[in-house]
Amino acid sequence: MTIQVFTEVEKRGHEQVVFFHYPQARLKAIIAIHNTVLGPALGGCRMRPYQSEAQAIDDVLRLSEGMTYKSSLAGLDLGGGKSCIVADPEMSEGRRELFLQFAACLNDLAGRYITAEDMGTSVSDVMIMREVSKYAAGYAAELGGAGDPSPWTARGVFNGLLAAVERKFGSKDLTGRRIAVQGAGHVGAYLIGHLVKAGARVTVCDTNRKAIDRVKEQFNVEVVDPEKIYDVTCEVFSPNAIGQTINHDTLKRLGCSVIAGGANNQLIDSSVYETLESREIVYAPDFAINAGGVISVGAEYIPGGWKESWVSEKVHNIYNTIHRVLEESVKRKKFPEVVALELAKERIREAQARKGRR
Repeated sequence: MTIQVFTEVEKRGHEQVVFFHYPQARLKAIIAIHNTVLGPALGGCRMRPYQSEAQAIDDVLRLSEGMTYKSSLAGLDLGGGKSCIVADPEMSEGRRELFLQFAACLNDLAGRYITAEDMGTSVSDVMIMREVSKYAAGYAAELGGAGDPSPWTARGVFNGLLAAVERKFGSKDLTGRRIAVQGAGHVGAYLIGHLVKAGARVTVCDTNRKAIDRVKEQFNVEVVDPEKIYDVTCEVFSPNAIGQTINHDTLKRLGCSVIAGGANNQLIDSSVYETLESREIVYAPDFAINAGGVISVGAEYIPGGWKESWVSEKVHNIYNTIHRVLEESVKRKKFPEVVALELAKERIREAQARKGRR
């Protein structure tokens, strides 16, 4: 896998990509700023032992672009960015020094990019960065910050799932409906709680045995092996783990009517659009339905700081966003993911035009 950085930046429309290398802190990091028309670029920091530099670059470019559209569609005055640190997420020795140095890198960008926790990072890492930089979001709730964004992501996914179910079946009542949840991690576990409370029959899988044991004990849900989740007879399939699990092979096995979950990049690519449409499967675009987390951490930067009422209202509105996307999909005769992108880009263009008139 090779990446032509400037070619990719031009194709995707990124404003800035910055590489940081500080051997004394064992820091190798990339920050990608996709778009700042609506406001500073916000997006989490991933920590992964990438197999190659090309893989890391591709990850940060793709995800930062997605953050632009996620924030725009959620009605936030924020742009899209992302960062990655090439390191073992389980590292303990030198971790503090690494994140202090990364925080200094954030300061170098003077607020154009705001980071947050993501895969491989945590609130404790954010708190280390906050010692030297104000550009790390999602800090501890007891200090007035957003804290863990997972509960809000899950709540938004639940609200969006209700809209998709209502669109398909004419009612958002989940009583007795079978929902297959792929992933019982932070977001998945909170989502399972909402679904069980709403009366759904939940089947769940995860590669992490401890996560499975926790949700089984807490919610008494049915558990299947990860590979068998695609064969569960259900009305809703909810991907909440790794991306690209909806592909041509898994679609042959899925018997659902709705796909609505919190994972990023759920579809392998646009080649599955036709299959989903021909089978009349309602798809809730991932970056539209999973915006609860970015809404919560982004609220730290509104006037007056984080407010639960503000966040709750915005996250509840994901229900209306999914309805709007699915309705416009019918009107425009385009796949929901395409429509969601169009709506996000339309808001950015309108903001750009207003700036141009000033």
